[in-house]
Amino acid sequence: MSFLGIDLGTSGLRALLTDAGGVPLASAERHYEVQHPRSGWSEQDPADWIAALEGAVSDLRAHPAWAGLRGIGVAGHMHGATLLDAQDRVLRPCILWNDTRSFAEAARLDADPQLRALSGNIVFPGFTAPKLLWVATHEPQIFAQVARVLLPAAYLNLYLTGDHVADMSDSAGTSWLDTGARDWSDALLEAGQMRRDQMPRLVEGSEPAGDLRRDLRAAWGLTQPVAVAGGAGDNAAAACGIGALHEGQGFVSLGTSGVLLAARDGYHPAPETALHSFCHAVPGRWYQMGVMLSCTDSLNWLARITGQRPADLTAGLAEIPPPPGKPRFLPYLSGERTPHNDAEIRGAFTGLGTETTRDDMTRAVLEGVSFGLKDSAEALRATGADLPHLFAIGGGTRSRSWLRLLATVLDLPLHLPAEGEFGAALGAARLGRMAATGEAPEVVLTPPATAEVVDPVTALVPAYAEAYARFRAAYPPIRAVQ
Repeated sequence: MSFLGIDLGTSGLRALLTDAGGVPLASAERHYEVQHPRSGWSEQDPADWIAALEGAVSDLRAHPAWAGLRGIGVAGHMHGATLLDAQDRVLRPCILWNDTRSFAEAARLDADPQLRALSGNIVFPGFTAPKLLWVATHEPQIFAQVARVLLPAAYLNLYLTGDHVADMSDSAGTSWLDTGARDWSDALLEAGQMRRDQMPRLVEGSEPAGDLRRDLRAAWGLTQPVAVAGGAGDNAAAACGIGALHEGQGFVSLGTSGVLLAARDGYHPAPETALHSFCHAVPGRWYQMGVMLSCTDSLNWLARITGQRPADLTAGLAEIPPPPGKPRFLPYLSGERTPHNDAEIRGAFTGLGTETTRDDMTRAVLEGVSFGLKDSAEALRATGADLPHLFAIGGGTRSRSWLRLLATVLDLPLHLPAEGEFGAALGAARLGRMAATGEAPEVVLTPPATAEVVDPVTALVPAYAEAYARFRAAYPPIRAVQ
């Protein structure tokens, strides 16, 4: 018996084949382009996703375990608007999560108090509901033909099963879902000029969404039924892959953008903090996360303007950080989500002097990004989240000096997972396994082994707490509460 996890990313698709126990056996990748027809626009052709999936499957079919495939799960980049007509034909390119054209529509929706009250979230320009209002205004001939709106993962579910079906975790990022009730909200749909019949059927991410179509089974060389899970949004799938299921379990991801995510046993929305409060991919659980838009991208920017590689900038830094320095960096190069909810906010260096060195500026960037992640940690703690430790994942974890600094700023131990799979593709495969076998989430969604624990530098925690207070005073989070 084997299971397939599909991670539909913004720049490419990754497919992971695992055995019955969840051990990875083989993987395949295909890449595709994002189109930017105008400034602030970000679109993709859903046909590219299907071609990427078929290419990855073609590679994996050579593995002996492929014939035993029994379950599939799809994780996808959230918020994208894939518009279909009554014959399931794609009406226009999918408008992606990082498209900002609908900022005015998002502001109008967010001004209605019921939007936050029911969805549990600020209506961000990247969410799905404002995208449809933009289409209604600027492409009325397209809007009039919309029979279904599917998120990217749900579009792959349609291809796999022939049914319009989506999971709760992905759907929570649309501003159409009553996140506490885990159902479409007629009031939210009406506010967004949509109808319930235009929405996909909802299932939990670990439940069956349907079976793999017979024609695909035949084309893929499979002879037994294959269950397709509801799937998940990418961050919920990553939480499944890292085993963040219960209260107190979570991770910090140091990628191009930064994510600090905590699993929650109950629903604790706090939209005024600009936290995302979404359904988890398993029944009866939710998760919250803070997002900063320029995480390792801040270090990449400094490397680019100094003519260095990011690894060169951090190579000379001691693992044990010094006390906070005078230079301060505000890490808002591309706007910010948590806690500011401000697409126009921008970064800055302050406290520079003739004595400032390149290493000083590098430390300031790492401090500023760490303080930005602490914003999310503090917002989570304000909702009652318990964070005894976090797994640390992403490319930024290669810098031990940054990890030690971040652990000190957060005043939390950071656990580095042992080598192996623990991302969204593994989480999706785990969802496919539960859909096929009926196993409980507690059995399947287990954390990876810890290879190393990076502890805070206890003696420096008070100094960095004071430096964080100065950082926060420089730019208080006033935007999110407006």
